[in-house]
Amino acid sequence: MPTPATAIAVIGQTKTGRKIALGALTLFLVLSAFAMTPLVAIPFAIAGTSVMVGSDTPQAVPVVDGAWGYPLAGAYSFGRGFGYNPVEGCGYCSTNHKGYDMAQGCGATIYAAGPGTVITAGPFYGWGNTVRIDHGNGLVTLYGHMQWESIRVVEGQSVAAGTPLGAEGNTGNSFGCHLHFEVQENDTPIDPVPFMAARGLPLT
Repeated sequence: MPTPATAIAVIGQTKTGRKIALGALTLFLVLSAFAMTPLVAIPFAIAGTSVMVGSDTPQAVPVVDGAWGYPLAGAYSFGRGFGYNPVEGCGYCSTNHKGYDMAQGCGATIYAAGPGTVITAGPFYGWGNTVRIDHGNGLVTLYGHMQWESIRVVEGQSVAAGTPLGAEGNTGNSFGCHLHFEVQENDTPIDPVPFMAARGLPLT
């Protein structure tokens, strides 16, 4: 009776045998990849860059430093900053921009940047579907242009940094899906970049 090694060598010399061997190897590699997936995901979950929701859908979580965090989780594209920033081809876009535009794509989750009380949750002037949060002492953050029917908070609700507010959209005076993130002190918009940097959360 031939040994298993001899039998494999004989089968490998035929065309059919090579196809069987190649199929078995492919199946082994696919099964190994599935078996290793949880082990690969562990370091990312520990690092706080993502958590696993359901069986295989990664869901990013925002970085929080102390009481404050980013309004988007993970990497984002930067649009217009604070100050004079005209938009070519957009007649309704303000030239004196009052916030910081950031985007991950239509439908990306927007999070509260800090603790406070929701004072707006719905249509709000040119910002479209908007959430505003009162953080006390005259400080308010605004999250504009969210998708209609995506807002997940209500007026009067207490929130913390990382509380999901809604989804990135293109409502109001918007020129493509993005988040208009605005910081106001005593009803006056201030540059969000130094404000967030002072809290250990650089935007750029």
